[in-house]
Order: sequence, then C-alpha cells, then structure tokens
Amino acid sequence: MSELTGVLAVYKPAGFTSHDVVAKARRILGMKRIGHTGTLDPQVTGVLPLCLGRATRVVEYIQELPKEYVATLRLGLASDTEDLTGTITESVEEVQVTEAEVLAVLESFQGVISQVPPMYSAVKVDGKRLYELAREGKTVERKSREVEIYEIDMQTMVWNGNYPDITFRVLCSKGTYIRTLCVDIGRKLGVPGVMVKLERTMSAGIPATHCLTLEQIAEHKEAGTLEEHLIAADEAISHLPRHTVAEEKKKAALQGQRLSIRFVAPEVKNSGDFRLYDLQGEFLGIYALEATGAIAPVKVFAQA
Repeated sequence: MSELTGVLAVYKPAGFTSHDVVAKARRILGMKRIGHTGTLDPQVTGVLPLCLGRATRVVEYIQELPKEYVATLRLGLASDTEDLTGTITESVEEVQVTEAEVLAVLESFQGVISQVPPMYSAVKVDGKRLYELAREGKTVERKSREVEIYEIDMQTMVWNGNYPDITFRVLCSKGTYIRTLCVDIGRKLGVPGVMVKLERTMSAGIPATHCLTLEQIAEHKEAGTLEEHLIAADEAISHLPRHTVAEEKKKAALQGQRLSIRFVAPEVKNSGDFRLYDLQGEFLGIYALEATGAIAPVKVFAQA
C-alpha cells in the first residue's frame, strides 16, 4: 500500500501535547512520516494540521500562515504560567471595568505589537528552553518580539463573582502568545489578567469544523475512507502564487535545473517562493525566482 500523502486536519483534545497527537496518529495510520504545524499547549484544544508523508515538506510554509483563536481571559487574577494551570501569584478583591473600556482596550491591540515570551514557553535562551528554567524556579530576561494582531473582537463578558470573564476572538500571526496577550490586556485595564481557556479555531486556513477527532481518524482508517479527508500538499499552501511551466521544460524543472523565466506563465515578477505546475495541472513543486532572473527549484514534489 502506498504511503498516505497530504494534510490531515486534527481537532486536538485537551490533555494531549501536540507530540502526543502525532504519536497517536502514527499508531492509527501505521506510518512514521508525520509532522505537526504549530505546537499547542496540553490544555488548549483545536485545529492541529498534520502533514503526512511527502507533505511534511510543506510544514514550514503552513506554519507561517495566520491562526485564529477564541480565548477566555479572567480579570483580577495572575499566575506564574499566565494561565490557570499555574500558581496564582496575584489577585485583587474586586474588578471594576465596563464593557466599553474592555472593547476600547481590545481594539488598541490590533496591528503590530511587541510581546515578551512567557517563562513557561518553548523559546530557547542560551540553549535551554524557558519552561525548563521556569521549573527550576529561575526567571531570565527575554527579548521582546513583534507579532501582528489582524483582527480582535469581544464575544462575551460574563461576571464570575467579582471577576469578569472576557471571551474574545483573535486572528494573529505566527508566534503570538495568547496567554501573554491576556496578561497585557489586563495590564492595560489596570488589573491582573489570566487566561482561563483557549481554542484554536483556525490554522492554515482550515476551520475547526473541517477537523477530525482522533477517534474519527481511526474510524475512517478502518473504513478505508481517510484519503477523502486529506488536503493535497499544494492546496494547503495555496497562499503561494501559482505558475505553469512550458511542456518542453517540464522534465528539466523536475530534474532540478534552473530555467529562464520565459518558460513560465504568467510571468514571475516578484522574488519569493511559488507553486509550479505542468500544463495538465500536475503539481511539480515549489520554485523561486533568483536574483539572476532564473527560476530555481526549492522543493520538487513530482517524479521526473
């Protein structure tokens, strides 16, 4: 039987790490070549696209795409992990904030913002992951990084005793820490903040409604219908421009040779990676325009 190839959208349950999901999928599918496209913390649920077989070669392209989350933030509490899995480090007796104030602060985060990665994160400092240092009781200086919030809007504001729980949707760039965003929203409102709940509702353009649970994956594998649910590797990177190579240069393209741009249509005008197809619509691979004006292969998918 040929190896499965494509992107499988999994709905990650709470209590699993992203690596747990990959390991479970390997057992269900009986294959080793599986890679995930963006780590989710164990308590976080939602969309986790898995790249199977040769599609593992597009992981880096999928990871760069925006992600959407629905988060719940509780004002009035803070923890060492920035979510409720940690130890409460600060609390106030009562929070006084209006819905209008919350809406205004949420809106102020839209655009390019600066974040300091939380201590409980996988970022490496001097070769050691921050969460490893945090577990040793250490706090180290972290460099801030720029991320982008494309959209942010409040869904509900519900009072939980003296503390309001604010649920909001956010569409953001790769590398955005939603836990830290919750803390920063609270800080801007003048109170401690902690993330209560998080669901990734979209990744790589795939909404949660298009995902399969691990149980459903096992059922489809058993029934022989899983391939119907795979997204083709080239479809998963449809944000890259699409170009077609002339028939007489198809073989050269598949052999990794550089080509003149005159053999590719429409004309490639910008640098950066693009998808290349033959005249019959077969996906050949990912190519790029070099400074010399030639087309060079980045990753070849089809066989010569």
